[in-house]
Amino acid sequence: MSESFDLVITGGTVVSTDGETKTDVGVRDGRIAAVGDLRASKGAEHLDATGLHVLPGVIDTQVHFREPGNEHKEDLATGTAAAALGGVTGIFEMPNTAPPTTTREAFADKMARAAGRARVDYAFFIGAAPGNIDDLATLEQLPGCSGIKLFMGSSTGNLLMADDDNIGRALANGHRRMAVHAEDEPRLKEREALLSADSPAEMHPVWRDAESARLATERLLRLARRYNRLVHVLHVSTGDEMVMLRKARDIATVETTPQHLTLFAPDCYRRLGNYARMNPPIRDESHRTALWEAIADGTVDVIGSDHAPHTREEKDRPYIESPSGMPGVQTLVPIMLDHVNAGRLSLQRFVDLTSAGPARIYRIANKGRIAEGFDADFTLVDLKAARRIEDSWIASRCGWTPFAGVTVTGWPKATILRGTPIMRDDELFGEPSGEPIQFSS
Repeated sequence: MSESFDLVITGGTVVSTDGETKTDVGVRDGRIAAVGDLRASKGAEHLDATGLHVLPGVIDTQVHFREPGNEHKEDLATGTAAAALGGVTGIFEMPNTAPPTTTREAFADKMARAAGRARVDYAFFIGAAPGNIDDLATLEQLPGCSGIKLFMGSSTGNLLMADDDNIGRALANGHRRMAVHAEDEPRLKEREALLSADSPAEMHPVWRDAESARLATERLLRLARRYNRLVHVLHVSTGDEMVMLRKARDIATVETTPQHLTLFAPDCYRRLGNYARMNPPIRDESHRTALWEAIADGTVDVIGSDHAPHTREEKDRPYIESPSGMPGVQTLVPIMLDHVNAGRLSLQRFVDLTSAGPARIYRIANKGRIAEGFDADFTLVDLKAARRIEDSWIASRCGWTPFAGVTVTGWPKATILRGTPIMRDDELFGEPSGEPIQFSS
């Protein structure tokens, strides 16, 4: 007698970190119930994935959805719609909102805002600040919290912990892996004198130079060892940092972004101007090459988009007044699949960087693998589809992407969240059904 499922995905090639298998997947009650030949099974819904690769749902562990306080740029509804259209099934949202997410009350407000509006599953970071250091160990245990985020260098918002004493106290208060933006604030302040009212965007990697990143990461690793705290270094942009991080696998994990792997200076600043401005900056080809070497040798653990939208009006201001950040959650999958097709990484490595890796590092419960008992989150992709990325495709409220006009090979064709298709062929389905992501103790 054949088994019965809520959804059966047939004919696709299922991808894990170990390889690829042409097989079927059966879903029951939002979980993966069977993997194998299910052609004879009964299912309320069958999805024909012939010609497609079935990946574990992509998890973007660094997005800024700007709510509350800056909903004119983005909010939880538009940001998660962009995620679903891009093949992303889960997001970790950052705390530099207005007000910042530094208290139990601010965190509860974000959770309430997401309920019934988020199209993908979600978790929120708590921001480390001088006023909440003693509470961090309790705050990081809140259901739906992805951990603590610490800013060593000033960026969008007013969260900053630049001195070693406060950074050390934050590291000492808590046990979960801490996510860190590593740029050296004293050096940034010192080099700000290089800028003038008419400075061009090409000055961004000159002001926030590679040494400012190296110094901060060096300090962070020293402090992390002193306080025996695991850290996750976000959006690593330099080869100098990768040299250190390669030797610090016992204490630190590593993220880089599709932007830093794809764009390079000075070309991107000449073409895009302020639209290429993000923190830390896009750097020259030598650093991009070093990032790819770190992808190849396993130093990089996660690809996160650092989705950080601003309006065109804001970006079109003079460079010294223009904010840093660019959208990326919707383009993460197609940009990285294009790199897969170009031979820069395997599809198995892509899965490790975008699902298995995030689940492993942050101890996400029941996600990151296509195996019985795991959440039925899937990203279905067509590796042969050639598409031109256009601003008109972007669901983010900002309405633009730095990759507009770029033709890529590889495209997300369907997004399935806990067994329910929420996107198919660039069309969103159903009402928002995202839920808080759960973590293992």
